[in-house]
Amino acid sequence: MEWLNYHHLFYFWTVARAGSIAKASQELRLAQPTISNQLKTLEANLGVKLLERQGRRLVLTDAGRTVVRFADDIFRTGQELQRAVKGLPTGQRLRLVAGVADVIPKRMAALLLQPAVDAHPDLTLVCREGPLPQLLAALAIHELDVVIADVPASEDVKVKAFNHKLGDCGTTFFAAKRLAHLKKGFPRSLEGAPALLPAEGTAFRRGLDAWLGGLGLRPFVAGEFDDSALMKAFGARGLGVFAAPRVLEDDIVAQYDVSVIGRAEEVRETYYAITVERRLRHPAVAAIAETARDAIFGTAA
Repeated sequence: MEWLNYHHLFYFWTVARAGSIAKASQELRLAQPTISNQLKTLEANLGVKLLERQGRRLVLTDAGRTVVRFADDIFRTGQELQRAVKGLPTGQRLRLVAGVADVIPKRMAALLLQPAVDAHPDLTLVCREGPLPQLLAALAIHELDVVIADVPASEDVKVKAFNHKLGDCGTTFFAAKRLAHLKKGFPRSLEGAPALLPAEGTAFRRGLDAWLGGLGLRPFVAGEFDDSALMKAFGARGLGVFAAPRVLEDDIVAQYDVSVIGRAEEVRETYYAITVERRLRHPAVAAIAETARDAIFGTAA
């Protein structure tokens, strides 16, 4: 077994935090050539370049950022160990940095992430929202522990990632009380009816368009929305019929005071936890996957 030299790692970690070998030299009270040699030895042992020079500055490579993140955990754990053996409170908390694709409804994101908090009450949850390619790039350099998305990471994105399917469910259609008559004759009642749709290009929109087209139905598109919460708000005001994942049905009815006018099990919404690990090792991510499969989507299959 190859053992990591933690002295070398500590010198690198200090340089990364200080921003230069000169500042690290003062902090460690070591000569600059000594630190430089230790860094070269660490890079040789790991087989990767950790720092590179840009002008007069040393900057971290992608591999260097990964090593720094692990070093943060290693040396924080070491400090906690010292406090624990002295009988002092450690204050150590589990941390989960989750990226959520911006097309995921906020209430769905909260539903999927809640099991992590339930399973680990001391969890520090950090959420980042953005376009999926941007989140996958952050995942690749270990700035995120997991990405929650409605599509798997494709091979077109040059990121080594693994897709863990959380589950899928059908679709429910909702409308304000004044449009509740559309329940009669659903789905044919959607022909010519005002509809609020997700933005074009999203997986949910493609599924809805395919389903409507297959039935030969052409609703009047009263609105298109990037933000699903805004779509629901206008739907509650009676602007048109809108659709959402079936697992959110009771929640949406209660919050927006709307009626269910029909369901389409053929329009499936699928959700994934994307990680850089083939097996889920982070305990909070494992809790998300287990609850989604057994409780959230297990009853909505």
